[in-house]
Amino acid sequence: MYKALYRKWRPLTFDDVISQQHITDTLKNQIKNDKTAHAYLFTGSRGTGKTTCARILAKAVNCPNMKDGSPCLECDICRDADEGALTDIIEIDAASNNGVGDIRDLRDGAIYSPERCRYKVYIIDEVHMLSIQAFNALLKIMEEPPEYVKFILATTEIQKVPATITSRCQRYDFRRIKQKDIAARLLYIASQEDIDLTDDGADMIAKIADGGMRDAVSLLDQCSVTAEKIDAAAVSNTAGIAGRDSLYSILEAVTDQDAAAALAVTDKLYNMSKDLTNLCEELILQLRNIMLIKASPANAEEIIVCTPEELGRLKAIAERSELDSIMSRIEALQACRERMMRVLNKRVEFEMSLIKICGKVTNSAPAIDNSEIYDKIKQLEDKLNAVPQGGCQAPQKTRDTREIFTASSPAADSEPAPDSKVDIKTVKEEELTPCERWDEIMEEFRKLNPSCAGSLEGSTAATKGNVLCVFTPNSFFISLFKNKENAVSLGRAIFNVLGQKYRLQARCTTSVEETKNLAEQLIQKAVNSNIETAVDNNTNQ
Repeated sequence: MYKALYRKWRPLTFDDVISQQHITDTLKNQIKNDKTAHAYLFTGSRGTGKTTCARILAKAVNCPNMKDGSPCLECDICRDADEGALTDIIEIDAASNNGVGDIRDLRDGAIYSPERCRYKVYIIDEVHMLSIQAFNALLKIMEEPPEYVKFILATTEIQKVPATITSRCQRYDFRRIKQKDIAARLLYIASQEDIDLTDDGADMIAKIADGGMRDAVSLLDQCSVTAEKIDAAAVSNTAGIAGRDSLYSILEAVTDQDAAAALAVTDKLYNMSKDLTNLCEELILQLRNIMLIKASPANAEEIIVCTPEELGRLKAIAERSELDSIMSRIEALQACRERMMRVLNKRVEFEMSLIKICGKVTNSAPAIDNSEIYDKIKQLEDKLNAVPQGGCQAPQKTRDTREIFTASSPAADSEPAPDSKVDIKTVKEEELTPCERWDEIMEEFRKLNPSCAGSLEGSTAATKGNVLCVFTPNSFFISLFKNKENAVSLGRAIFNVLGQKYRLQARCTTSVEETKNLAEQLIQKAVNSNIETAVDNNTNQ
């Protein structure tokens, strides 16, 4: 039966673990000096060796023929541990065994001494998945375990592990594996498996793996059945990412603001079944490299990882770009990457972002004839004019008119603000132009903040320059939008539809007197309802 390469080549001793020498040396010294702790906590990103080191540590503390702090791999205990047949080393997957009952079973079993080994070792993988009740059940036995019990916890999300647990463990942070170390290990595995792997192919796999050895070996395994010779092009085809030339062609087109050229390359890659999500990530990574070259040219070769040929092309693009433009493009593509996880057509989303970062969008809000909006504005004006104004009282005093919050959408940070700057405090209603796409904005707002959108039912809006005024008959809207999150989500909805950011102002179209009358009616209705209920109860008695 075929065995996956990442399982076949999993390290069996501490000396086989790469890029984690700061951890393996410490563990080996503890084992040699017989000063091992009762509980360990291994944390780090996926594929960096947490579970592997936990298994090696469990073998080493129980191996009767331990060699320089590592297991001998020759005794019965080591062989049975590698085959998963040693009952004194118990592995628990907290992702699927995360209940308090599972931890109680562990606690009940821990009171029994080991059958064959010196220590009974519990390895709890993805420990952050345990419930609060399970952590509480684990806490006591971890604090004062029997002398023959050891715990090794592994997690990718250390922030989710309670401090009461971490404080009782020796913590070890696993670093991302260096790209050159991954490439060297892949070349060694390929030589042992008779796989034709080139240096550039190993570098490409190492780059895609992003510091995870398991991901790298799995991709090598996948490439070995799709290509006889695994070079950078073969890896790109297997992983569904863009080749170097295509990637740099897009970056150069973006720098030249040539949207047609960028779209042509994208179309070619899409027809070749390239994954546009991966393409977006690759562009972000390369733009990050360009940003670092621009910000720190003296240390560029040390900061980024690429071939000399790639470095030359990146420097050429950096020379023709401004730092703020580079950062704006990164922000736009990162937002695009997030949206691509939610939309049905990733190609449309990616191409829209590509056109934007090429600087070809000047006005994304075409005029739409909507007479209904004009009718609502006219009704609003008639209602405002009909309000009685007595004595010296100023018109605005008869209305509950307030600026609720002034903010711009985070999505619009990289977009230019409107040319016309207007003081929001001096805007008059007769100077405003009705917003013809308010219905579309409300539809977008319902998607972003459905719990708050109801407060804007029956509302209208109008603009002047960089100011957008919202007219609503619901005074409850004013108090809701004192919350910054509500105002920001409305700003984001406006930007998604109109393509630019505005300062927001809210105005309640219901007079204070009308609001009081409505409140009194509601109170009276509630009182009458209570009286009727009391009468009915007395009658029934």
